Amino acid sequence: MLENISERKEAWKTIFLFLVLVIVLTSPFHYAIVNLYPSRIYVGAIMWCPAIAAFITLKIKGRKISSLHWNWGNWKYIQWSYVVPALFGIITYVLLWIFGFGNLANSETIKEWGKELGLFGIGTLSTTSITIIAIMLLATIEVIRASATTLGEEIGWRGFLIYELRKVLSFTGVSIFSGLIWSFWHWPLLVYYSNNVLLEFTTFTVVIVSMSFIMTYYTFKSKSLWPAVIFHAVSNVYIQKILPELTIKNAGKEHWLGENGIMFAVVTAVFGLYFWRKAVKEKI
Repeated sequence: MLENISERKEAWKTIFLFLVLVIVLTSPFHYAIVNLYPSRIYVGAIMWCPAIAAFITLKIKGRKISSLHWNWGNWKYIQWSYVVPALFGIITYVLLWIFGFGNLANSETIKEWGKELGLFGIGTLSTTSITIIAIMLLATIEVIRASATTLGEEIGWRGFLIYELRKVLSFTGVSIFSGLIWSFWHWPLLVYYSNNVLLEFTTFTVVIVSMSFIMTYYTFKSKSLWPAVIFHAVSNVYIQKILPELTIKNAGKEHWLGENGIMFAVVTAVFGLYFWRKAVKEKI
């Protein structure tokens, strides 16, 4: 954290410039997703806006894009950045199944999933085989594909923003501030797509801020933006594409399920608290 007042002011000016650019670049795509058609093109474009904002900010400030911590870092942090989001996703859905908020998908649901992936009807594949193959493909190929878009976000949020915030805030402050900004950035879409705006705003913000503590921890430990890219992609794939497909929603319990559900917020909050205490103990 910087001690010089003028340097701190300059850091805040840089942060403000970046955030203004994010808003300006993002707004047209927010409009397109809500009012046109929420295609992957618009979603992919909006996820690259933080990166473009970071590039422009660096250019204005006369700094190099190579300063964005492109190095791969220690493989240990890459591995844990896959394991942790997969783990909290699995824990979330196991708890949902145990408490009866959702049930494990039946064979008919799995067959429909197989049809979507082009697996059903290939030879004599059983429901179990379809499930295993689908999970393997999504957990590998889909994570790689998803990383192409999460990279855009993470260049901006973890590659640039949290390092600027680190000049003026503690680890706790960096995690909360960047988490809130990341959450607010999604809010226009939540307003449009949410069934219960107040509840989903609350749970989504808890999830994002909790994940911010974890991703900030791994970013600072590794001195690389890649653990955050992998973490983000894995979380999206497991909580949006794998685990929901293995679950049948029970009527009246929908608010417990999904990435905006209560259970996911509770589980990620526990993980976030653990990594916050871990970071404070390690004096990051």
